[in-house]
Amino acid sequence: MTWLILAAAIVVEVAGTICLKLSDGMARTRWVLATVSCYVVAFGLVALVLARDVPVGVVYGIWVACGVALTAILGRLLFRDPLTFRMVIGIALIMAGVVAIEVGSHSA
Repeated sequence: MTWLILAAAIVVEVAGTICLKLSDGMARTRWVLATVSCYVVAFGLVALVLARDVPVGVVYGIWVACGVALTAILGRLLFRDPLTFRMVIGIALIMAGVVAIEVGSHSA
């Protein structure tokens, strides 16, 4: 259940970031409200995960790495943002770092 809550936090945070882009520099009120709502929910869900004694480095690392990857992919699909081979390699390196943090947290 903890990992499902974290997955929900990631999805909601990415939705908030997409809404932020759609807010046009925070000029469109409905998208600003959606952005704030998503971020509040996402942080609340992350707080629930942290309350379950998952190490903060693991939670934050997974949250950020998955958020970066999903946001980059959605940015490409929705807004035609660049997603170059080098960017994909960078995302893969971030993900590898998170795996190393996760594995390291279990060997301590």
